[in-house]
Amino acid sequence: MSQSAPPGPGRPDPALPSPGRPKSTSSEPVTAGVGTAASKLVDRAAGSPTGAWRTGDDPGHRRFLEIGDLPLESGETLPNTVLAFETWGELSEARDNAVLVLHALTGDSHVTGEPGPGHPTPGWWDSLVGPGRAIDTERYFVVAANILGGCQGSTGPSSLAPDGRPWGSRFPWLTTRDAVAAEARLADALGIEVFHLVVGASLGGHRAIEWGVGYPERVRNLALVATGASTTADQLAWCHLQELAIVGDPYFFDGDYYSHPVGPVRGLALARAIAHTTYRSAAELDARFGRAHQGAEDPAVGGRYQVESYLDHHSGKLLARFDANTYLIVTHSMMVHDVGTGRGGIPAALAGVTARALVVDVSSDRLFPTWQADELSEGIPGARRATIDSLHGHDGFLIEADQMNAVLRDFLEGAEPGS
Repeated sequence: MSQSAPPGPGRPDPALPSPGRPKSTSSEPVTAGVGTAASKLVDRAAGSPTGAWRTGDDPGHRRFLEIGDLPLESGETLPNTVLAFETWGELSEARDNAVLVLHALTGDSHVTGEPGPGHPTPGWWDSLVGPGRAIDTERYFVVAANILGGCQGSTGPSSLAPDGRPWGSRFPWLTTRDAVAAEARLADALGIEVFHLVVGASLGGHRAIEWGVGYPERVRNLALVATGASTTADQLAWCHLQELAIVGDPYFFDGDYYSHPVGPVRGLALARAIAHTTYRSAAELDARFGRAHQGAEDPAVGGRYQVESYLDHHSGKLLARFDANTYLIVTHSMMVHDVGTGRGGIPAALAGVTARALVVDVSSDRLFPTWQADELSEGIPGARRATIDSLHGHDGFLIEADQMNAVLRDFLEGAEPGS
C-alpha cells in the first residue's frame, strides 16, 4: 500500500483544506468578505501537473534531433539531449539562405502556421514569417527550435531522464550560452555553416546576441529586437517575483510534481500574470480597461475589474501549454544573462560582432528600456537602429506587424543571400 509523502517544505498537509479555498464549517453562505478573495485564484482543476508536450503526444510539425551529451557552463553534462525544431522553405544549394528565429520566454518552435494537433496555438510570429512576409519562407530556409530546457519537445525538466523518470528537481540550471551551444549543434546537423540571418526578440534576443558574439563567423546578419546585452536589476526583480510565485505554490513539491494529480498551477498562473503586466504599458492598460468592472462582478464585494480578468485569461492560456519547472529554468537563464561575462565586459564583447546588425526597441517598453537598445547599437560596429512606435509595451514587437515587417524588410534588402 503506497503512502503519501509527509508534509514538509513545498508539501501540503492532506488534512488541511486546499490552499486558497476558505474552509467552511457550516452550510451557511460565505460572507462576502476578505475570505472570498481566494475565489480570484485560478481553479486548480484548470490544468494537469504540466502543460508540457510529452513523448506520446501528437508531434504536429515538430522534428527531433538527438544532439548527444551536452556539456554545460555549470560543469554538469546533460545526457541524451534532444532539440525539437521546425523548418519552413528550402535550403539553397549554396546553403546560404538559412534564417534562425529565436523565441521568447514562453514561446516554442511553432513560429508560423495554424493551430492543430500538437500545436494548441497559432504561430507566435505568423505576421513576420511566411510567404511574402519580411522573412519570406519562399525565399529563405527558416529554422526555429524549442529552447534547451523547454517543454515543447526539447530536453527539459518534464522530459524523461536516463532512469526513465521525469527530470523534475534534478534538472540542471542552464544559461544562454548552453542554449546557443545546443542550437549550434542543430545547425551543424542541418548542414548550415553560416546563417544569413539570426533574429530574436526578448529572451530570444539574448540568444541572438550570444550567436553574434560567440559564433561571429556563423552569422551574416543579426536582428536584435526588444532585448539587452545583460539583465538589469529591475528585470532581475521581476524575475525573482515570478520564481517565488511558482516555488511558493504548495503543489510545487520541490519540482517533483509530475506524478501527482495536481501541480503548481496557481503559482505558474501568478508568475504569468506578473510577467504579462511587464509586457504591456501602463498607458495601454489604463486606456483599454480603466476601472471598468468585469461583467456583472462588483469589485466592492470581491468581484474583479476587467484588467484582472484580462490577466487571468492570459494566465489560463499558458497553463495548457507550459511547465512550471521550465519556467524556472528559462527564467534563470534570463537572470544570469550577460554577454560580457568572461569577455572583458559588454563593450569588448559587442565590439567582436562582425555581422551586419539591426537593433530594434519598442517606444513604450517598460521591461527592456530604450537605453538597452542604445547600448547594443552603440557597441556593435556599424549597427542600424530602429524603433517600433507602440502603446502596447514590450509586446509591441508581436502586435505591430506592419512596422516590424517594414523595419526588417528594409534591413534585409541590403543583404542578399551569399553577399
